[in-house]
Amino acid sequence: MTEVNINNPAQVLAYPLFEDLPPELQPVLLRDAAVLHVQAGEILFQEGADAVEYLYVLSGSVEVLRHTQEGQERVFSIFRGGQMLAETAMFMSHGRYPMEARSREDAVVLHLKRTGLQEVVRCWPELALRLLARLSDRVYRGVNEVEWYSDSTAAQRLADYLLRLPTDHAGTVHLPLTQRQLSAHLGVRPETLSRLLADWVAQGYLSGARRNWVLCDTTFLQSLAQASRRQF
Repeated sequence: MTEVNINNPAQVLAYPLFEDLPPELQPVLLRDAAVLHVQAGEILFQEGADAVEYLYVLSGSVEVLRHTQEGQERVFSIFRGGQMLAETAMFMSHGRYPMEARSREDAVVLHLKRTGLQEVVRCWPELALRLLARLSDRVYRGVNEVEWYSDSTAAQRLADYLLRLPTDHAGTVHLPLTQRQLSAHLGVRPETLSRLLADWVAQGYLSGARRNWVLCDTTFLQSLAQASRRQF
């Protein structure tokens, strides 16, 4: 992990959360910020550690995860260039990170300080309102996710997940997770996931293997996923 001084703050100041931040508060937000060059697999912060910094991904990607009681990794989100993570953790009453952050590949990440963010919130109420809206949206998504996991089948979860992945020019989707990680993410057993994939390949709905798949019958997948999606 290599640290260098920040020399181009414009990118993070253009982030929607900080749009129109008063000029006099910009140095406060960026105080003691540093750009880190990290290699794939490096831990950026650990679950339970003091939440003193939040991150803005300049390039590469960072995943946030937890380890289950069985020792499996459950990846909750993947953040790529232009995205921010852990900013809401700066306001948790226990003051600790609720998850672990790890670089998925070589990445460049801007570390920003909790103290500066909290000071700006006190001085500029607009930022507090934006953070509150962001937290509210996340709570709502969390409620929907709990309902989704309770009411959907393994097939519906897998279909929904595959349809949300970006496709390349050949119509191929690349799984960002290993199949074991994906099974934990979807809340299904690894053998159930393997059986579903094998069945869908045999029936012509999918083709491929491992982490590269072609969605051969999106109509079938959409009919499965639609039942598990909310309209808002």
